[in-house]
Amino acid sequence: MKMKALLKSILFTIAIFTLTTMEAQTDTIKSLDNKQKAIVRIAAVTAKGDLIKLKEELNTGLDTGLTINQIKESIVHLYAYCGFPRSIRGLQTFMTVLDDRKAKGITDVVGVEASPIKEESSKYERGKAILEKLTGAKQDGPKTGYSAFAPEIDTFLKEHLFADIFERDVLTYAERELVTISVIASIGDAEPMLQSHLNICLNVGLTPSQLKDFVGEIKAATGNKEAKAAQKVLEEVLKTRFKK
Repeated sequence: MKMKALLKSILFTIAIFTLTTMEAQTDTIKSLDNKQKAIVRIAAVTAKGDLIKLKEELNTGLDTGLTINQIKESIVHLYAYCGFPRSIRGLQTFMTVLDDRKAKGITDVVGVEASPIKEESSKYERGKAILEKLTGAKQDGPKTGYSAFAPEIDTFLKEHLFADIFERDVLTYAERELVTISVIASIGDAEPMLQSHLNICLNVGLTPSQLKDFVGEIKAATGNKEAKAAQKVLEEVLKTRFKK
């Protein structure tokens, strides 16, 4: 009887281990869904200023089920990485697309608005807390690099980017990071920042397979040059992150 009980226990343990392994493997090969792909392409072509292609991607994004507010939030978010001119032109293009669709009798879902911020701590502290969640690293050490050279930009980043913008819950952290890496990859020559945000992508739940999909979407949206540069940085990130 004891032998049977022991055997059952062993078989149960093996079954749990097998299921856990299968779940992990499934997560590893998880692909970007159509909405996520649309977010990548919308951000990429907006950053490039390709407004003709943006109209196409905006229509595709709406057709895949992205809400008006999700797309609007994506275009607003990217101004922090490629500037107001690109963001505003993107929003103006989106307004035109919505008017055209309405004229054709298409009713698009507006979606939820951002929830009110009830947190009473300072924006700097809120932004610092969000940055710690994203990076998985404490932000209490002495300032270094550009933050030490220009402390005001550290304040702007924490108070505005990571509090005012990232705190808005219209998009998830993962969706915001997809917007971010799409813009950085598309404008080019910002490899250290792309490396940092690819690591954040992994921290907020995106998988290596999804990030490989991201490179493919960048290639489709902007071209081989940008995709090859992004692929090189991604390979370095994954090699460092998952080295054996």
